[in-house]
Order: sequence, then C-alpha cells, then structure tokens
Amino acid sequence: MHGAIAHKLGAAIVSGEYRPGDTLSGEVAFSEALDVSRSAYREAVQVLSAKGLVESRPKTGTRVLPRHRWNLLDPDVLAWAFSGEPDIQFVRSLFELRSIVEPAAARLAAERRDKADLKEMRDALGAMRRHTLATDAGRAADRDFHNAVLAATRNDALVVLTASIGAAVAWTTQFKQRSRALPRNPVPDHVKVYDAIAAGDVEGAGEAMRLLVDLALEDTRSAMKG
Repeated sequence: MHGAIAHKLGAAIVSGEYRPGDTLSGEVAFSEALDVSRSAYREAVQVLSAKGLVESRPKTGTRVLPRHRWNLLDPDVLAWAFSGEPDIQFVRSLFELRSIVEPAAARLAAERRDKADLKEMRDALGAMRRHTLATDAGRAADRDFHNAVLAATRNDALVVLTASIGAAVAWTTQFKQRSRALPRNPVPDHVKVYDAIAAGDVEGAGEAMRLLVDLALEDTRSAMKG
C-alpha cells in the first residue's frame, strides 16, 4: 500500500503538480483523502524522503525539496517522471548523461570484455530480435544489453550506474513508441556496438555507441512532437 501511495505522490511531485517549497497536506488529511492508514502514508513519505523529494520536520510538516535535491537517477523516480508527460528538458538531460557515460563505457568494454560478457550481449541481441522493442520482453533485453556493456568495463563506479542507465533506456524506449511504432529498427545500431566491442575496436565501439544514443534521442524527440 505505501508503495502505491509513494507512486501517486512521487508522480505528482515530479510532474509539477506539487512544486518545490509546497507543503503536503497533513498526515490526517492525506490519509483520509486517500482512504489509507496514517502509518501507510508515513511510510510513503519516508520513501520520498529517501529519494530526496521531500523533507519532513516537526511543526512545519512535509515540504517538497528543490529539484537539485531529487535523486533523479533513482529507477522509481524515473518511473514516476514517465508516468505522465515527461519534461523535454529532463528527457534531454537523460540522453546527455547517456551520451557521456555509454560511449566511454563501450570503449572500456572493447578493451576489457571477456567471453562471458560477449555471450550476455549476444543473448540480449537475440532476445531483442525475437521479441522486438514493442514488447516488455524486448525492452528488458535492450536494458540487458546496455547493462552487459557497463559490466564489461570492470569499473565498479560505472557498474553502480547500471540500474539508472537501464531504467533510462527502458523508459525512453517505451515512451517513444507510446503512440506509434518506432520509426526504425534500432537492433542494427546495437549490433554495430557489439561487433566493435567483440573486435576489440576501442574507438569504433565508442563511436557506434555515440551514434546509437544520438539516434535514440532523435526518435524520442519525434515521439514528443507527435
């Protein structure tokens, strides 16, 4: 129950329904309005606090924190952002992050990958082909491919970003085909990344990943216009 309340409140905050500095209704009023227990509401607020969205203080209540305090890369926060109409600037910032991290990760992966890493990538590509990115299974395979590239860097600090990058990949892919089919098949772009990593082509892997992310952004922009 507290997860559902956190989702409702989190989506309202991320969408701008509640603005930074706003005070949420009191515990009693909110629990009555949502027809939930006060303890469930308190647990939901604790979830939001842990993600940097709100701060609760005695007497002053629960206040929405400034956006720079939000853990925008938390997979739940990303899900809340995409539960409505995401802000184009936020979507662009996610792609800017990907364009910084993923090409560099692909270059490291080309240097450090082993047979197991390459098998993970091949398996993900096979599942993407079988299921297509119009399905949950296909999008999960897409996320698995990007996760495998990060894992192949052997860089613990980069691997920590796996859940965040994976969630960004999944949500933007789902979003850009919400009203129509993808304008093109992105699997060949992933194959180029895989081929370069498998060949140990450091610069080629970085360039292929850069192009993949750039094309994904173009697809997403076109979906937002549509």
